[in-house]
Amino acid sequence: MAIKVQDERLQPVGLWRRLLLRPELGSIAGLIVVFGFFAIVAGNSGFLTWAGTRNYLEVAAQLGILASAVALLMIAGEFDLSVSSMIGVAAISMAILANPSYGNLSLGLAILITLFFALGIGYLNGYLVLRTGLPSFIVTLAMMFILAGANIGFTKLITKLTIVSGLNDKIAADPIARLFTGELLGLPAAVWWWLGVTVVLSYVLLHTPFGNWIFGAGGDANAARNVGVPVSRVKITLFMLTAAMATLLATIQVMGLGSANVLQGQGKELEAIAASVIGGCLLTGGYGSVIGAGIGALILAIVQQGIVYTNIDLDWFKVMVGGMILGAVILNNYLRKLSMQVRR
Repeated sequence: MAIKVQDERLQPVGLWRRLLLRPELGSIAGLIVVFGFFAIVAGNSGFLTWAGTRNYLEVAAQLGILASAVALLMIAGEFDLSVSSMIGVAAISMAILANPSYGNLSLGLAILITLFFALGIGYLNGYLVLRTGLPSFIVTLAMMFILAGANIGFTKLITKLTIVSGLNDKIAADPIARLFTGELLGLPAAVWWWLGVTVVLSYVLLHTPFGNWIFGAGGDANAARNVGVPVSRVKITLFMLTAAMATLLATIQVMGLGSANVLQGQGKELEAIAASVIGGCLLTGGYGSVIGAGIGALILAIVQQGIVYTNIDLDWFKVMVGGMILGAVILNNYLRKLSMQVRR
């Protein structure tokens, strides 16, 4: 019988200390508070029913898919404000390519072409940031306006409208669409995509060399380069990943609605950043969690849907989001200081 011997060189760390070292701790506390609030205030109005749960999970899924990639990019020390416009561009491109009146391509081919185009935009974002040395905030802000303007211009040039519809028959006949519109165990496909993306990206971040490179690139890029981390390759890859997740979200929305419009995705870039910040990601990079970003997305979705079941006016939603972001940053900073004391 093998006897497990404790290495005396390793200092034992208790459960509480291990929890303090996790960036998700603040978001878990926030989730308990927010869920408890709406369970008490709106529990008898349908918030705790299966339909209510399904509603906020679907909203969380759509934001969580985007936030998972945005969180990785923030941990690497960069932002991508163009993801919202990328959603609109991907949705319109897909719809025009598949629409019988225009491209009339199969859904699979339309999605594939759109994905390659999005990866190209992501690569361009990363290349410009690294080549020019400008802050990614500025470069992707410019790209956000370029994509949004080009989307409106080309869509009206081709279709004379700002909405592309007429996809319902093709979606109903194509088995690929079920990957994005179907259900499993009573939950929509978007929720399963969210869970899958979160698990895979969290594994990459925490258990692979590429994950270590992400932390290194965001913590101290020069030090990371000096020890051989391909910082440029890591950041460009993450910009491309963010664009790919925007395309995945656009695909889910187009398949669900049977149409696309040029305003699709507006405001999602700030919601994804908010979810990442609530989930423990630092704006300065080098620290954060994909699971935390997912919890942040769930908190925002619970607030967005939970407020519907109360007598609170929906106009106050953004006030609550702003308060949560501020509270999350203060709480995360406090917990991070505690964790730094634990490390000593």
